[in-house]
Amino acid sequence: MRRESSTVVALVGDVAGELLAGLGRSPNVAVASVPAASRGAGANSASVATGASTGRGANTGSGANTGNGAALAHPGWEPGALAMREAARRRSMYVIVPEDPLAAVAASWQQMWDLSAGQPGSAAFEASAADALAAWRDKLFDLPDYYLVIAPAQAAATGPDLYLGPLRAVRPHRVSVAAMADSRAPTASLLDALRSLEHGPWWPPLDELLAAARRFYAGGLTESQQIASAR
Repeated sequence: MRRESSTVVALVGDVAGELLAGLGRSPNVAVASVPAASRGAGANSASVATGASTGRGANTGSGANTGNGAALAHPGWEPGALAMREAARRRSMYVIVPEDPLAAVAASWQQMWDLSAGQPGSAAFEASAADALAAWRDKLFDLPDYYLVIAPAQAAATGPDLYLGPLRAVRPHRVSVAAMADSRAPTASLLDALRSLEHGPWWPPLDELLAAARRFYAGGLTESQQIASAR
């Protein structure tokens, strides 16, 4: 569990650069973004060291290195891990993180429910979940205090969502929605959403969250389903 004095909020959805710039000018708000040039260095080097110390090998799922040092694709959790590390250095009432260590998990979970031709089904979800879980167990990242979902316009709705589905069902107070798609003052709307965040129990262990995602039925989000998923 995080113990920094700031409240770290991960923004997910359609996060525009103008919105982040506006938030960065707001009192008591800091934005912890990671320059593109820094990606592929920080979290991967830490994972290599951790893998060597635990005997697991470094980044065995979709990690950054192989035994002969050849670079592979960076793991999906890495940008969010770097952003969370940057957030820990900030001292502000709210720290906004426009990246999420679970971004790849969320994308593969959504694809799993897309029945159009060519989707990889549950295999991609299980691969990204295993990668994220290994990194989390190695303490390469922790979850933010809250997820704030930038709701798309109704016509742009993208179907089942990991954050508004299983994560919100497990911890209703840790996932909130900022309905800003048609707002003429998006920064002010998001600041209002930040002030409206409610206290609640901390996240369960990541393996429990992933198990809840596996059990969750994305065909509907009824009150009874929320209660069942939270147990």
